[in-house]
Order: sequence, then structure tokens, then C-alpha cells
Amino acid sequence: MSSGPELISPRSQRVSAARRLARRSFRGKERLFLAEGPQAVREAAAHRVASGPALVELFATVDAAERYADIVGEARDAGARLHLADDDVIADISTTVTPQGLVGICRFLDTPFGEIVASRPELVAVLAHVRDPGNAGTVLRCADAAGADAVVLTDASVDLYNPKSVRASVGSLFHLPVAVGVPVERAVQGLRDAGVRILAADGAGEDDLDDELDKGTMGGPTAWVFGNEAWGLPAETRALADAVVRVPIHGRAESLNLATAAAVCLYASARAQRARRARS
Repeated sequence: MSSGPELISPRSQRVSAARRLARRSFRGKERLFLAEGPQAVREAAAHRVASGPALVELFATVDAAERYADIVGEARDAGARLHLADDDVIADISTTVTPQGLVGICRFLDTPFGEIVASRPELVAVLAHVRDPGNAGTVLRCADAAGADAVVLTDASVDLYNPKSVRASVGSLFHLPVAVGVPVERAVQGLRDAGVRILAADGAGEDDLDDELDKGTMGGPTAWVFGNEAWGLPAETRALADAVVRVPIHGRAESLNLATAAAVCLYASARAQRARRARS
């Protein structure tokens, strides 16, 4: 390993190309995105897409390359091009206030919606009109933790590859299939045709999550549709669902934020599905 940085100037052509990926238009043109920090880079190095390894390039400070030598080794084994850089270069590429010294460039890895429905998923999170990238990434992480089979972002939702979304997913972006840009009507119909029950999560829903669990209706294949952080789901989207379900508030809290409500709903379905499989 070199004793000094390879890229000493933020004006380097490679650095400029990486920096541009903070903008959605360039990400879409190049079909590349940034993954920052050791966890995201490790997951990217282990992941493959149809066109090859997900991780294409890795920028690392000398200190970070030594601290995370195992991750750098995994990146090299995956065929990623390594650039040792000084702190200024990493800070110039990074979209965080305090960079961790590792920034990867990754290939897009979203999955065609048709492949998701063809796999006959049992638990899916559909993000409809979700605009906050941090929330989108956190819901993706919750879906991964709950054992969901896929996540779908509708065409009215935030860009999956927004750096804040990628960071908030904490590597879960690389763990499960994610479809992007799917019209909500197509998402609902496609999942329903695959035998999936559609539940819309809404604080004003007519059905109570606890009641659904008590009735034993939650054990089958299920897709949860989650709406915008501020105004929830529009009436026309709620009308597409088989049921509109609210998470009960047993205390004095005014409401739950999107990610918390998503975690509650997804875990409720996952538990009911495990119980159904155990009985059968």
C-alpha cells in the first residue's frame, strides 16, 4: 500500500466525477451512486448486480485504509479500483459533515418490478409519495430487519440513491430487492395479482392493527403501503387497498413518525406469518 495519497487535489478528474454523483441528474445518467462509510462499503463489496460487482471504485484516506484494511481488501477482491486520498479529497466527495474516510461508487442495483411480483413475495413495503430521503432509507432498513422480501418506491417518491437515503439504509439497500419509479396503481395491482393482500397504513384507518392481529387476518402474503410524512396517503391511494389500518396509540402521543409506524406494521405481519408457517 502506498505511504501517501494518490489523489492530492480535489480538482482531479476522478474526484470531479465522483462529486457529481451527489446530484440526481448525474446519478441517473451514469447509473452510479455514492455509498459512504464502512458498513455501506462492506455491503457494496459483497453485492453483485447483473453487470458485475456493485462496488466500482473506492476512495479512502490512508488512515481509513489502514483502520478498515479488511474492507479495503474485500473491495479489491471485488475488482473495485482503489484511490488513496487525503482528507480534503474525501471531504470534497462526501455528503456528510464528518466523513468516515471511505466513499464508494456503486452501480445502480434496483430490481424490475416484474421480477419482484414473479418471485411471489410474502411481505413487501410500498413507499407511496414518501419524499424525505432519510425516512425512505430508514423504512428500507426496517423492512430488511423484519425479513421483508422487497421494497417498492413509487414514481412519486424520493430517489432511492439520494445520499441521505443510502446512509439511512445502513447497508440494507444491498440486502433485498428494491423496485423504483413504479406508479402506485401498477404496484398495487401487480402485487394483488401475485396473491398479496394490500394494507394501507394510515392514522385515520378504519381497521385497528391489534384487531387485525386478533382476528388472524395478518398471516398471509401482505404489502404495506406507507404514505407521505406530512399528509399520509391520499384518498385515491387508500381506496386501492384491501384495508386501511391504523397503528393504535395506547398512550398520549399525538402520532408515530413514518419509520416507527412502518416498523410496527412490518414486524406485526412478520410475526403473524411466522405463526402461520409454524401451524402449517
